[in-house]
Amino acid sequence: MWLNGCVARRPKTVYPLPGKRRKRSGFLRWFGWLFVIAAIVAGAAFWWQPRSRPASPARVPPPAPAKAPARQWNRAEAASGGFPHPARDVFEAQVALARRGISPGVIDGALGSQTRMAIAVFQGIENLPQTEKLDPETRAKLTLDSPVLTNYVVTADDLARLQPLGKTWLAKSQQTALDYETILELVAEKSHSHPDLIRQLNPGINWAGPVAGLVVKVPDVAYPEPAAKAAFAVIHLDEKFLEAFDEQTNLLVHFPCSIAAHVEKRPVGELHVTVIAPNPNYTFDPALFPESPEAAQLGQKLMLRPGPRNPVGVAWIGLDKTGYGIHGTPNPEMIGRTESHGCFRLANWDAEYLSQLAWIGMPVVVEE
Repeated sequence: MWLNGCVARRPKTVYPLPGKRRKRSGFLRWFGWLFVIAAIVAGAAFWWQPRSRPASPARVPPPAPAKAPARQWNRAEAASGGFPHPARDVFEAQVALARRGISPGVIDGALGSQTRMAIAVFQGIENLPQTEKLDPETRAKLTLDSPVLTNYVVTADDLARLQPLGKTWLAKSQQTALDYETILELVAEKSHSHPDLIRQLNPGINWAGPVAGLVVKVPDVAYPEPAAKAAFAVIHLDEKFLEAFDEQTNLLVHFPCSIAAHVEKRPVGELHVTVIAPNPNYTFDPALFPESPEAAQLGQKLMLRPGPRNPVGVAWIGLDKTGYGIHGTPNPEMIGRTESHGCFRLANWDAEYLSQLAWIGMPVVVEE
């Protein structure tokens, strides 16, 4: 017989040797037989045991619970509840900062240089160490009172304003407006966001064929309603940002800013606002663009119509130095990363907001 791979041998029966037999009492005789039977059973039990016992399987601990995936900034937003709460990640921090008028640049969910600078500005206001990091002390102060996401519904008017942007200065001058080319551009700019972030928030949208009524999930960002005009503004050339203050020198806004590429075109000192023009035309002067082959061939000035893709964006704040001003841009995601011909360039939403704070004669101090 086989058992667990070993042969089990049945013990041989042992017979008593011949010899004289003593006469025993009945009780002793039965007791003797019981003893013999017990011995046989015990021997059988011994010989029927397997020669070796397989080792007990090692105890395998139950698998650890699956680790929850890291919370992404482009997660579905909870419908309600849990407010106010501290900013829990970079995306929420960017929204919370922007709601306070401290722009992190284009909202993209990344901890870039402009976001770090915005964090440092907030830390300074709150008397925290200016680490530029989203540390626990900073998050505890940087709170959100409402969900970071909202819905934008595309309208027929949104679709009607779309048009291709000319590739040359002459082609742009012949357009009725310098407006958005795509709904993605329009929605991203209205929510202070990078187009890539809008795509990630809305993976199911076909951006090539948008229709009226399309619902797009976007960051819920709005600057505080201006309570009064600013007292003055300061532009920091080295760190590339603009700030405006009230009469008590309380910070009203902090905006990333592009500056002139060449040092000789960076005016230092106190300037003053001379004109505030929303949705301005733009006069293209070939003499200001010597590096442009097209400008060299034109030989004449061109007038470009208003629009968010106008070279000066949606707002112009002229200064008392000929040719200089603070204005918007057709490429908001490039603010602080490229340099202008001499003016101070802001994202369109920042330039438009600053135009509400500015006034004719307002000092603008330019510091190195």
